[in-house]
Amino acid sequence: MKRLKKNVGIICLLFTSLIIQYSCTTKEKSNASQNESFNQTDNWIVLNKTDADQDGTTFSWDVNVTHPINYTVQVVFDDLPTNSSVAKVRIDNQELKEEFQKDYTTYDHKTVSEFKTPIKIKDITAKHVLTIETEDNFNQIRLVPHYKNLVGSGKYHDEWLTMHQSEEKQEALKRFKEAKLGMFIHWGLYSQVGGIWKNTRINNAPHPGPKVAEWLMYAFQIPREEYRTLAKTFNPDKTFAQNVAKLAKDVGMKYLVITSKHHDGFALFDSKSSDFNMVDATPYKADIIKELYDACLAEGIDFGVYYSHGNDWMDGTDGNYTNVKKVNDSLGIYTHPTGKNLWDPSENTHDSYLKNKAYPQIKELLTMLPELCLIWFDGTGFITEEQAFQFYKLVYDSNPNVLVNRRVGYAFGDYLDAGDNKIPSASETLEKYWETCGTTNNSWGYKSYDEDWKSPKEMLYYFVDILSKGGNYLLNIGPDGKGHVPEISAKNLRDMGKWIHQNADAVYGTSRWKPPHEGQEETLLEGTGHRAAKGFQRNFTSKDFWFTTKENKVYAISLTHTEGDILIKSLKKGEGVIEQVKLLGNGKVLQWEQNENGLKTIVTGVPKDALGYVIEVTLKK
Repeated sequence: MKRLKKNVGIICLLFTSLIIQYSCTTKEKSNASQNESFNQTDNWIVLNKTDADQDGTTFSWDVNVTHPINYTVQVVFDDLPTNSSVAKVRIDNQELKEEFQKDYTTYDHKTVSEFKTPIKIKDITAKHVLTIETEDNFNQIRLVPHYKNLVGSGKYHDEWLTMHQSEEKQEALKRFKEAKLGMFIHWGLYSQVGGIWKNTRINNAPHPGPKVAEWLMYAFQIPREEYRTLAKTFNPDKTFAQNVAKLAKDVGMKYLVITSKHHDGFALFDSKSSDFNMVDATPYKADIIKELYDACLAEGIDFGVYYSHGNDWMDGTDGNYTNVKKVNDSLGIYTHPTGKNLWDPSENTHDSYLKNKAYPQIKELLTMLPELCLIWFDGTGFITEEQAFQFYKLVYDSNPNVLVNRRVGYAFGDYLDAGDNKIPSASETLEKYWETCGTTNNSWGYKSYDEDWKSPKEMLYYFVDILSKGGNYLLNIGPDGKGHVPEISAKNLRDMGKWIHQNADAVYGTSRWKPPHEGQEETLLEGTGHRAAKGFQRNFTSKDFWFTTKENKVYAISLTHTEGDILIKSLKKGEGVIEQVKLLGNGKVLQWEQNENGLKTIVTGVPKDALGYVIEVTLKK
C-alpha cells in the first residue's frame, strides 16, 4: 500500500497569522521563544484519496501513529453529496458507520463531516490499516486528536524530563507510591447551598454540564457579582481543620488534597493576587488552607492542594474559548465549551488572568506551605503547551519536592490519574504511576439530597482493586457549608478504615503482583455518571482474591468472611517457594499445602462483621 502523507502545508500560513492565540508567553520566556509557533496540525494524520489503494468503493491506507490516544475521524469534501449513503470506516477491530453531514466549513471552503464516535489507537509500533467504504466522492480522511487528548510539539519534553527525574521528584514520588490512600476534599462557597439554587436542584438546572454540586455557578449561569455574595455568609466551624485531619487519620489516609481554588475562582487561602478569598471576602477572616495544613502535619498526614488553573469563572474571562474557537472553526475541528464562562466572562484576557492571578497564587501557596506534597491541577481547558510547562516549572523552581498531577496539561505531570471515578482495566498499560479519584456518593461537593452513599464494602472493593493494579486511591468527602462531613459518609469511611488498619501490611508500600486478581471478572468503574446511573452490584465469593506484594511477601485479599478450606490458584507450585502462611490482623500462622492446583489452607476466626481478610504468604528469597 502507498504510505500516508501528512498534507498539512496548506494551512501553515493560517497558523502564522493566528500565532498570538496559540503561543501565549510569560515573562520567564525569552524573546526568541515568543516568536516560535506550534502548528497543531502536525499531530494530525491526513490521508489523501489519491494516495489510497482502491478496490471498487473501498479505499485503504497504511497508517503510522505517533501518539497512542483517541482520534476523531473526519471526511473532507469539496461539496457534500446531496444524497449521501452510509459510510463505513474501519481500523484495527473498530468500525464506524454514519451518513455524511456538514459539520464544519474550513477557511478554504472545504466541507468536513465528522464521525461522532472516536477511535482509540493504543499500539504505536504496530502496523495499522484504515479503510473507508463509500460511494461518495471525497478529498481526504483526517484523524484529529480528540479534544480531550492534548498533544503538544514536544519541545519542552527534555527540560521537563530533567526536572521529573531529579532526585527530589523521585523521592517524593516514592513516598506518594507508598501512601496508597488519600483524602480528597471538595469544599467552597457552593457547599452552603448543597446543590440547590433558588429552590431548584442542580440536577434540574437549565444549562448543560456536570450536575455535581461544585459546578453550581456554571449549571445555573450565575452572574459573577451575584455569586460573590455567597462569600458574605461563608463562616464554617472553627474546628473544621482538626476534625477533617482526624477523620483522615482514622481511615488510614496518608495524604490529603483540598480545593484551594475550584473553577468558581474563590480561594480558600489568604491571597494577595485576588480579594475573592477566605480572609478578605468572608466573615471567617482566617486562612483555612494554612489551618488544615498545620492540622494535617500534626497528624502525620502529607498535605496537597487542588488548584483549577485553566478554568476560573470569576476572573478567567471565557477561558480563551473565543480565540481558540476562531482558529478551530477555520480548520474544521470541534471546540469544547464545557467549563467556560460564556454567560458573564470577566473583561480581562485569559493571558492576563494567568499572569495576574493563577501563576501568582501558585507561588503564594508554595511559599506559605513549605512542606506541600503535591499540587493537583484541574480544568486544563485551553491552556497552551507553554503555559502548562510554565506551571510545572514554577512549582519545580519553587520547591522540587512538590509533585504535579497529569491535569497540568500536555503530559507534564509526574503521575497520571485514571479519571474521575474511573479504574483502569488490569490489561491496560500505563506509562507512569497512577491514581484514581473517587466519590463517597455521586457528587464531589456537598449535595444535600444525594443519599446514594457507597457502602464500606463498595469503597473497599474499589480500593483493593486499585491496590492490586498498582495505583493510589484519592477518596473524596464533601463537607457542608459549616465544614461538617455528612455523618454517614464519615461512618462508612471509618468502617472501611478498620479493615485498612488491621491489614496495613497488605496496603502501604505494596506494589502489583504477577496477576492482580483471580476469580470473577473485574467490575470496572467507568465514571461518576456511570456509578450514579447503574449503582453497584457485585457478589463476592471465597474464590475471589486480589493480590499485592512487598519484598518477599504476597498478600491475598478476600472481601468475604468465609471460613474453612480455601484454594488460591495463583500461588500454585512454580510461583515461588512458600515458607509461611498467616492471617493478617491476628497474626495466626496457618497450615498449608502447595501443589499444582494452588495454595490450600484453612481460614478460621474471621469476625462475621469483617469486610474481608488477608492471607500473608512469605516466599523464600
